[in-house]
Amino acid sequence: MAKKNKLNMIVFKRLLSYWKNYRRLFIIAVACTLILAILGPIRPMLIGYMVNKYITPESGVNESMLLTWSLIIAGLLVMESLFQFIAAYFSNLFAQSIIRDIRKQLMRKILTFKMHYFDRTPIGALVTRVVPDLEAITEVFSAGFMAIMGDLLALFVIIGVMFFINWELSLMILIPIPILIVATRIFARVIRKTLQQESKAVTKLNTFVQERLSGMSLVQLFNRQKKEYTKFESINREHRQAHVNAIWAYSIFFPIVEILSSLSIALMLVWVSMSAIGITGVEIKENFGEVVSFTLWVYMLYRPVRQMADKFNILQRGTVRAERVFEILDLEENIQNEGSITDCDFSQKITFNNVYFAYKKNDWVLKEINLEIEPGSTVAFVGATGAGKSSLVGLLGRFYEYQRGEIKIGSSPLRDIELDFLRKNIAIVLQDVFLFSDSIHNNITLGNMSISREQVEKAAKAVGAHDFISKLPNSYDYQVGERGGVLSVGQRQLLAFIRAYVYNPRILILDEATSSVDNESEEAIQKATEKLTKGRTAIVIAHRLSTIQSADKIVVLDKGEIKEQGTQSELIKLNGYYKTLHDMQFSEEIVDTKI
Repeated sequence: MAKKNKLNMIVFKRLLSYWKNYRRLFIIAVACTLILAILGPIRPMLIGYMVNKYITPESGVNESMLLTWSLIIAGLLVMESLFQFIAAYFSNLFAQSIIRDIRKQLMRKILTFKMHYFDRTPIGALVTRVVPDLEAITEVFSAGFMAIMGDLLALFVIIGVMFFINWELSLMILIPIPILIVATRIFARVIRKTLQQESKAVTKLNTFVQERLSGMSLVQLFNRQKKEYTKFESINREHRQAHVNAIWAYSIFFPIVEILSSLSIALMLVWVSMSAIGITGVEIKENFGEVVSFTLWVYMLYRPVRQMADKFNILQRGTVRAERVFEILDLEENIQNEGSITDCDFSQKITFNNVYFAYKKNDWVLKEINLEIEPGSTVAFVGATGAGKSSLVGLLGRFYEYQRGEIKIGSSPLRDIELDFLRKNIAIVLQDVFLFSDSIHNNITLGNMSISREQVEKAAKAVGAHDFISKLPNSYDYQVGERGGVLSVGQRQLLAFIRAYVYNPRILILDEATSSVDNESEEAIQKATEKLTKGRTAIVIAHRLSTIQSADKIVVLDKGEIKEQGTQSELIKLNGYYKTLHDMQFSEEIVDTKI
């Protein structure tokens, strides 16, 4: 428990460290909070004074002065309202400014992570960190820390004023406070536990919904709707229970606060009654205004305690969520960009020298890779699923980091080349093309304002996609829907070729770009490939061997090792791995044709 509390304090202090960026907003919010903490307790004191002076039978009713003091108290209320508005405005502005910075910092960090991190981290969990978790942290500053600080200060002022006016009556009123302190500590401990459960439940629910909505076609294809709904009900039940546990804690704590506040009022009335019959030696007629003031102060005393329970909940929730956000910010999963070379000539030989790569330590996916790729040539990688083809080309763009050996472009080690410069000169067309829910034009340019509509149309004509785009409503401004779902697989592939074309890379990687398309689309993509690979180094991961017969070099991979390499005719003569793959695939195609 001590370790957790220490961790909470470390996280909380780290959150508070962001205030330095917005000192002016913080100072204004704090100043207004301090003024409110002082103005609030003054009002009951003025009301008590007004009652003693102008309402009691002894003093008589002075209507003129009563009106004057009523206006003064009304003016005080207006001032309080004004400062409450200013405090709330600047507290929220302060909070939103900090959360904007943390969200930018978090997103910047996530964008630098290695692909391996995304392979093993649910997208829903990351969405939870970037959106709802940060919203919970916002309240730490806007409704948590500032409000608690104001409530605490108000408590000290109220207790100080009460003791100054009548310390005996104050002691009677404060008798239930030790019980309240114990109840608050128990409540805080229970709430922290329920908030941790709630945070985990929210993440689990977001992850489940994100994955099922993204894979809805698979769910419906295999008729999994009922089973997935049953799973959802179970997760949703856990989410509900986490919130119910927190509500249960509140349902006990709040009545306790109400009972204790009533007990304070009762003790005050007992003291006043004792004073009335002379037991305490205090004349009630001289303190009728004090009774009114103390009654109001009791409510002001317990109201912040009750509110602080809510604020403490907000503080706890925000700290728990911040802990999870900071875990991501502290991760060392980003690709180290220590390269400084920004003038490398990519029209040079690419060399793999004894390269080893593993996703998990010593579980080698690639081993002893020795390979040379001549500039301007087309090299194809073939092999069974899991042979390491995609992993190999992933190393070239530094989407993954190899553990041993060296990759060079010319004489420049790959890791010595500045990362942005490296990726500007490499384009990848994947088998599963991802499109954003945006226009065709924006999906091709990816928001790059330097690429004009004329360049996009020229590229589309070059790869043979202009005709089908022109026939769509709004042409290049056609909205493709989420993940490009309104387009066919072949059309999405062609858009990926246009995207690669307009960015004019020196090295082009085609990752099984024709494996999931029909014959007509394959023919269009083959023409696009010929146009795109002309004059640049091309690396092709091939599923259909018919698409790579003219490749300058074919590299055969098996279980992460290069088994053979050469032209198609050379590999067939070897009568080895490639010959086996070639005969199996072309014999299947002949059978399919006959059928």
